[in-house]
Amino acid sequence: MIKVVSYNIHKGIGLDRQRDPQRILDVLHEIGGDVIALQEADRRFGTKARIIPQRLMDEHSPWRAIQIGHDRASMGFHGNALLVRKEAAVHSCATLHIPALEPRGAIRADVVANGTPIRVLGMHLDLSGLWRRKQARAILAHIDGCPARLPTVLMGDLNEWTPAGGCLHDFGRDYPSVPTGPSFHARRPVGRLDRIMTRGFRVVDYGVHASVIARRASDHLPIWAVLDPE
Repeated sequence: MIKVVSYNIHKGIGLDRQRDPQRILDVLHEIGGDVIALQEADRRFGTKARIIPQRLMDEHSPWRAIQIGHDRASMGFHGNALLVRKEAAVHSCATLHIPALEPRGAIRADVVANGTPIRVLGMHLDLSGLWRRKQARAILAHIDGCPARLPTVLMGDLNEWTPAGGCLHDFGRDYPSVPTGPSFHARRPVGRLDRIMTRGFRVVDYGVHASVIARRASDHLPIWAVLDPE
């Protein structure tokens, strides 16, 4: 089985207004995922430097970031990053240039996690509902264009407040959402902005990680699911 996690880390800035990348890693250690999609993992301006320093990843975590973007200062692409355990194999990866009003993107990687080949996509969608639907269609078209079919996980911050409309309607035709629960705002979660959607898996367990440290580390809580490939 595989544990997947999605977490908008808010550029490492917690509710105490302090940027603390070690605290983000502490939250991830509490969850212990095999494949992790991060949003807002890089600074937005300047060099777009990664929030979690490479040294911390190397010395204090079991994960590595899949090198997807072309900017070595960044962890990912438009703030989207995918982490896998250091022993996992990465067969292919790609950046998705989706239509957007503001800098947005998605990333895809085909990996072998716990001995199982899977396809994982991380995303952070637009604040505009119209653009979210355009982005969803672009992401689905990218998956349809991949040469091999694999058990697939889509996850990220969709910015979708409706329970099943908008981009969730587009994704949901082939990729039903795991009912993880509200993850935003971390202080008092009411919105299910963060989603995990799957095809080719049996969902074994799922939830929102709401530990004491997670409630302070970001304005979003991380969500997770344990999946068994069918």
